[in-house]
Amino acid sequence: MKVLVTGFEPFGGERINPSWEAVKALSPELDGSRVVKVQLPVSFNRVREILPGIIARERPDLVLLTGQAGGRPNITVERVAINVMDSEMPDNDGFKPEDEPVFEGAPSAYFATIPIKRVVKTLRGAGIPAGISNSAGTYVCNTAMFTALHTIAVEGMKTRVGFIHVPYSHGQVLDKGRPSMAQETINRAVELAVRAIIST
Repeated sequence: MKVLVTGFEPFGGERINPSWEAVKALSPELDGSRVVKVQLPVSFNRVREILPGIIARERPDLVLLTGQAGGRPNITVERVAINVMDSEMPDNDGFKPEDEPVFEGAPSAYFATIPIKRVVKTLRGAGIPAGISNSAGTYVCNTAMFTALHTIAVEGMKTRVGFIHVPYSHGQVLDKGRPSMAQETINRAVELAVRAIIST
């Protein structure tokens, strides 16, 4: 089994992105499955351009995308991605879409195909705060999730796709007064999520 796990580069003036830090920390093999790790750009256009090619090249059995949701207090497993790009904050390329579709003519939304409740139960069982989120937002994280699910649907693949948002790590909020989580806990959460999905 091959697992493609992605995290994002830093954005919004941050020096790190805890999602990518967690992905980097993953072992190259988990429970007998090969893990392929890819850093995605925080760019609406480049994510839509490169992610389908990565999926086509790797042909993974599972795609687990991860991203930072600064301000959320826990690990959140996303239920749905919507066909909308809309942001008041520009991406790392300076692009700031307003009410634009991710892909013209694509469905309005796709649901995650990983066992989201099992992942949450696994994380909580390990003492990690976690929950289900019904909105991946309309920034690049949602675009990546929608792009992956749309690519799988168009290509007729059986690959499972999911997205996990992680909070700020402690070092990012020293002067913010926002919720955060230890990077080591974020790392463990992503690993446990992969293992939970593999075992399903």
